[in-house]
Amino acid sequence: MTHSDAPTTEFAWTALGGDPDLLPRLSTVVRSGALEARLPVRELARACVGACALAAAELGARRAGLADVPEVRVDDGAVATAFVSERHLLVDGRAPVTFAPLSRFWRTADGWVRTHANYPHHRARLLGALGLPDDASVEAVAGCLAERSAVEVEDAVYAAGGLAVALRTPEEWARHEQGAAVAGQPLVERGTLGSAVSRSLPPLAGDPLSPAAGLRVLDLTRVIAGPVATRTLALLGADVLRVDPPGLPELADQHADTGFGKRSATLDLTAGRHDRQVFEELLASADVIVTGYRPGALDRFGLSPQALAERRPGIVVGQLSAWGAYGPWGGRRGFDSLVQVATGIAALEGAEEKPGALPAQALDHGTGYLLAAGVLRAVTEGLDEGGTRFARPALGRTAAWLTAGDGAGRGGATEEASYGDPAPWLAEADSALGRLRYALPPVSFAGGPSDWSRPPGPWGADSPRWV
Repeated sequence: MTHSDAPTTEFAWTALGGDPDLLPRLSTVVRSGALEARLPVRELARACVGACALAAAELGARRAGLADVPEVRVDDGAVATAFVSERHLLVDGRAPVTFAPLSRFWRTADGWVRTHANYPHHRARLLGALGLPDDASVEAVAGCLAERSAVEVEDAVYAAGGLAVALRTPEEWARHEQGAAVAGQPLVERGTLGSAVSRSLPPLAGDPLSPAAGLRVLDLTRVIAGPVATRTLALLGADVLRVDPPGLPELADQHADTGFGKRSATLDLTAGRHDRQVFEELLASADVIVTGYRPGALDRFGLSPQALAERRPGIVVGQLSAWGAYGPWGGRRGFDSLVQVATGIAALEGAEEKPGALPAQALDHGTGYLLAAGVLRAVTEGLDEGGTRFARPALGRTAAWLTAGDGAGRGGATEEASYGDPAPWLAEADSALGRLRYALPPVSFAGGPSDWSRPPGPWGADSPRWV
């Protein structure tokens, strides 16, 4: 990679196929103290949000018949607050727990490994792979891991369906087969599958401008990155329906943080014809489908991009993965914290005595905004050119972008300020979950929405139907 690949809005916008003539419509408020790190995290966050906001303004202008795309303003304060939205969330004054006791760094016989065990089934698989009982303590896990090599733990836990990744330096990741595969991919894979007539959407009217109004988005995502993308589409006016299997509930606080603007339903696609029929009816009238499961996991339900192009010509497919849908790790599960460890970020941000971490789960949040931007740009392109379009980012590719350059800012006039108290970018609202304090959306353009139209409700409580 070269210096030109550094985290800038220009690079992200170009990767999304955006018109470079629109970049002067974007201005930034640069704030010192926002997302401070050794790597250019602030610049990456700003670029992802800026590209998403510009894509939203572009689509809104097109649908509203405006001669000029509205001006886009990216404020580092709003971006930094939103990138740690899960930490700012309060539910009736209670702060959420973001990581379980067994989700952490562990010293091994030859280095470090990081595990992810927030979900009960992942915890059970981790302990099973280590030959430990279900009630094993942190101390017991530490003692077991200290006797093994990091790669041995990585392989054993993966084979058991769990999540553990050995710490690597950037150089070691570059030599790894998966690291090389990721580095060779564009920031956001984009393309057209099959032929379909040009999309027709009703013109927009009223204020604020809602670029995604009238779009039906089927949300099959989990955890942070995918839900951030669909939360953003909901902000912009889309009817977003999240569908989960009934036996795999989302973590309650995670759902509250990323559920703004959406509805949540459950359907079991593996048992019984009724739920499958309901899902097929939803899909038949969906404009967008966004998936966040590991590559190939949903293919058996006819939800690969190729199958969707045949079943629902003209639909926009957004696909998210941790490691990318290629290379030897293409079918593996993964989370932001683990991608940081594998790609050398944890080594760069840490010290000799212990690995470090970014000031936010920036790979999750950043990739989420890139995914939303990819969907918006696909909708815009479909208005002219038709086709079944897809956008496919990956956390691993976003990590490669973060480590590629120094992030020298470009694009639009800037204002200089500082970031301290996040209060200007926080809000409160009553909901069925209780009184919520939450981070406001960072996507901002002239005439656009400043908050979601509805707070999150209980997981799985809504009917599986479109509004």
